[in-house]
Amino acid sequence: MDLFDQKGIQPMLISEQVEPYDDDGSIFELKLDGCRCIAYLNGNGVDLRNKRDRRLLCQFPELEHIHQNCHGKCILDGELIVPVKGKPDFYQLQKRTLATNPFKIKLAASRSPAAFVAYDILYLNGKQLTELPLLERKELLTKTVTECQQFSVSRYIEKQGKALFEMAKQQELEGVVGKKMSSLYWFGKRTKEWQKVKWMKDEEFICIGYIPKEQGMTSLVLAKYDGKGRLQVITHVTLGVSRMKLKEGGVREGRCRLEQIPDGHEHAVWLEPVVCTIEYMPSDREGYRQPVFKGFREDKMPEECRI
Repeated sequence: MDLFDQKGIQPMLISEQVEPYDDDGSIFELKLDGCRCIAYLNGNGVDLRNKRDRRLLCQFPELEHIHQNCHGKCILDGELIVPVKGKPDFYQLQKRTLATNPFKIKLAASRSPAAFVAYDILYLNGKQLTELPLLERKELLTKTVTECQQFSVSRYIEKQGKALFEMAKQQELEGVVGKKMSSLYWFGKRTKEWQKVKWMKDEEFICIGYIPKEQGMTSLVLAKYDGKGRLQVITHVTLGVSRMKLKEGGVREGRCRLEQIPDGHEHAVWLEPVVCTIEYMPSDREGYRQPVFKGFREDKMPEECRI
């Protein structure tokens, strides 16, 4: 069966996060704060699907005509975003992907229209392009798409990843992706030929306990002291956490130091308070988006962590 008709494409994945870098053999483009999306476009319409192959057009009906800006039958890899005040707003995107009421979806689409930003082309007019080098695919992508407000092609620069990252930081964007110019496209594979450099912040919290989760996961309960000297739960962190790290950090079980146990914390294992650092992506709406545990701090006292 033709690749276009099969659907179900698993996009190529980016390797682990790295520090900002320059590289003569790479291009660099902005990492957009949206939803990875595969777009199947032909003369009959558009089919947008996320990484789990779930159809998205019902939640984003304002994109149903973008196929009219394509010259040919194609499959594109890109990012679905909801721009607000000129920048992708993940909170608005998340609300749309979970929406089911047609009236509310239509209203949201009129207030904050979504956009699709293409950064790769995988198929064109019956031919699979994944074995072509990235720069050749980029050239074909530019020739295939006529840009409009809701449908564009990702811009990139060559070699100068550090400069682009500094610009992304200044604009408070998510970060940068570096890709080898010669890289091929491997469905569903995670490759070091694509690397992400994200803009993150650090902050200290008091770890006061943890909640055991399914599949051996552990969620740390993070708190700070308020102006009256009372401990208040601020957030949780699961990424980067393991029982081994708790053991290595010398964390000891203790008693609950909260005046009242919040809902959902009934099965928490309480610890002796200890300061730890988390890394997160700044977000006006979510506060601590995608927090990652970095480690414990022996050089700070819990009393130093205040709201």
